[in-house]
Amino acid sequence: MNRIGILQGRLVPPEAGRFQSFPRASWRQEFQLAAEAGLEAIEWIYDTFGEDINPIASDQGISEIQRLSRQHGVFVSSVCADYFMERRLLGEGAEHAQSIERLRWLLKRCGLLGISRVVLPFLDTSRIRNDVETRQLVGLLEIALRDAEEAGVELHLEMDLEPVRFAGFLKCVEHPSIKVTYDSGNSTSLGYSPREEFDEYGSRIGSVHVKDRVLGGVTVPLGQGDADFASVFDGLRRLGFSGDLVLQVSRAEPGTEVAWAKANAVFVRRFLQRYELGTGGAGI
Repeated sequence: MNRIGILQGRLVPPEAGRFQSFPRASWRQEFQLAAEAGLEAIEWIYDTFGEDINPIASDQGISEIQRLSRQHGVFVSSVCADYFMERRLLGEGAEHAQSIERLRWLLKRCGLLGISRVVLPFLDTSRIRNDVETRQLVGLLEIALRDAEEAGVELHLEMDLEPVRFAGFLKCVEHPSIKVTYDSGNSTSLGYSPREEFDEYGSRIGSVHVKDRVLGGVTVPLGQGDADFASVFDGLRRLGFSGDLVLQVSRAEPGTEVAWAKANAVFVRRFLQRYELGTGGAGI
């Protein structure tokens, strides 16, 4: 069954003018708000903005996350590791080594929380820049896999590589715990064809970020950009996709976040029903 979730921080106003970050002051509220919006999951954010207060870092914090999850019936089964957008995993020197150790630590913490996947974004400042970094990433994943397997966590890669190149890279890391987070908006902005992407590496897709963007441009409300959602959901149907779909949509006006999340969940459920994909969520 496809669960519909939302990226952490999207059910409350942004903090410190940040479009996407761990909601330091309001993370507890989001469990109740997600339930009110009819959502089943929250994709947790681990980033530099919230690292000193993120409850995933302490056993007491993990216990509180689990308590709130049970209380409101909202899963926390994934982490988006935006920390590595600022502290790159690829490179050289002491900072690079510290980032690798932080990833290994994060995987262990996720194992304690029962999280099933960590999304590693290799985008923008953390994108792969050359063949040297491609080879370095293969080596990094081989290291991280030992910790991931021990923790029972999958590594989901979010990348901006062209479909053929991405498929080629994935052949170098054939491990079943290494999968892809497909982002409908990012692919749209880059001008990639969903059918080509799914043909090239669809079998490795383990989770989906639902977003709409204009070609070469910014995030916009679902259905108002250039994303070909019909092709995306048809591709998911052909794959028999049963993973999570996480809303990473444009932000709402402050104070309307829950209503906005409900409307976006309806948008996704309509496509799930149209293409006969399962959903554990409430009907529309």
